[in-house]
Formats: sequence, C-alpha cells, structure tokens
Amino acid sequence: MMSDFKTLSENSRIWIYQSNRSLTQQEKESISKLIEDFLNNWNSHGVSLNSGFEIKYNRFIVIAQDQNTQSATGCSIDSMVHFIQKLEKEYNISLLDKLNVSYKQGDYIAYKSLKDFKKMVKDGAVSKNTIVFNNLVQTKLEYTNYWEVPAFESWHARFFK
Repeated sequence: MMSDFKTLSENSRIWIYQSNRSLTQQEKESISKLIEDFLNNWNSHGVSLNSGFEIKYNRFIVIAQDQNTQSATGCSIDSMVHFIQKLEKEYNISLLDKLNVSYKQGDYIAYKSLKDFKKMVKDGAVSKNTIVFNNLVQTKLEYTNYWEVPAFESWHARFFK
C-alpha cells in the first residue's frame, strides 16, 4: 500500500538507489508511476507493506517502508531489487552499483567511482567539508538528518585521513 512519503514514521526503513545520471522530467514521471504501481502491490507474506517514495535531485530513488505494521522480509526485499533491476534495463541507468559516490558541487550533483573520488581527495579536488550523500542511512530519521552531510560526518571521512 503506497502512502505519502512525508507521512511515514521516522523509523521507516529506507533504501536509496542512486542513478549514474540525472533523470529527465519525462523519465522521472514514468518511473514514479512504475514505483507507485509496485508499492501499491508490494507485500510481505500476503500483507501489504505501507511504503512511499520520493525522487530527489532527479537522481536518487528513495523508498521508505513503515515497519510499525509489517516489516519487509527477504522475499519482499528481493522483489524490490528485481523491480529496480527492471528499471535499470528499461531506462539504461545504473541504480544498484554501491561503489560510486555522489556529492554536491554547488547546485550540481557529481557522480564518481569510489576510485576516482579517492583520487580527488588525494588531489585536494574535494574536501572534508564537501557535501556527500550517505546512502548507508537506514531509517527515515537518519535520511532526514544524515543523508546530505559534510564528508567528515559520513563513512567518506576515512578517505581524508
């Protein structure tokens, strides 16, 4: 059962899928419709999962699932991953590659391989104050407060030592 993302509880579980490129407005609208259809039918052992989503910066698909009523299980999470894989194929985007880093350069969202990001740190092209996206957050509360943070406040901090 799909709900408005904003109304889901702060302890809702979060999954963040970052795209390797910005989505066009048309892609965003089409993908949003597909996500709505998926979430309206998403269930765990026959029980609907109260969930919602948002697409941030035309690049991040953020899915939240309220665990107060029913938790997502292995099978339901697998079904979401299969759905995301279908989006990847249909829109020729990468959403599941966790070895990439997204960060802000002014109003622009940059996307680099982890190797390139480490080199940029070494070369001084990014600093510990560069705003990065910590896609490892696990709850909506963490997403709200710790997703967009200076690199020194996230797992990226280890590259600045």
